[in-house]
Amino acid sequence: MPIAIEVARKVDGELAAAFARLIPQLSSSTEAPDEERLRRIVEFPANRLLIARDGDEIVGTLTLVVFPIPTGLRAWIEDVVVDESARGRGVGEAMTVEALRLAAAEGARSVDLTSRPGREAANRLYQRLGFELRPSRLYRHPGP
Repeated sequence: MPIAIEVARKVDGELAAAFARLIPQLSSSTEAPDEERLRRIVEFPANRLLIARDGDEIVGTLTLVVFPIPTGLRAWIEDVVVDESARGRGVGEAMTVEALRLAAAEGARSVDLTSRPGREAANRLYQRLGFELRPSRLYRHPGP
C-alpha cells in the first residue's frame, strides 16, 4: 500500500498518540505535544501539519509554515520525523514533495529548512529534491 500524505484537519487521540511515539525519535529534549498544543498548531493559519499514513498508521509528520515578509511570501519546513519502522521507504520524500507543492500553490518564493549534519540520509534527500546549502549562520536565542 502506498504512503498517503494529508494535511491534519482535526486533532484527536490518534494524532496525539502518533506524536507521543514520533517526537522522541526527533528530539530527546522535547516533550511530545498534547492535544491542546496540537490543536493550536493545526488551527494556526500559517501552519500546515502534514501526516504520512501507511494504511491506518501515522508513520511521519512534517510542519510547513508559510508567512509573508517584506521580501515576499516564504515557507519553512520544520520538525520532519519518520517513524524508525518506516524509514527508507520514501516517507520523508513524499512529505517534503507535498510540502513543496503546497508552498508553491500558496505562492511562496522559497522554502527553507535546517537539518543536522549527522542526519546524512535526510541531507542527501533534501539535496536530491533541489534544496541548496546556503552560506549562512543559524542563530537561536533560548527565549525569555
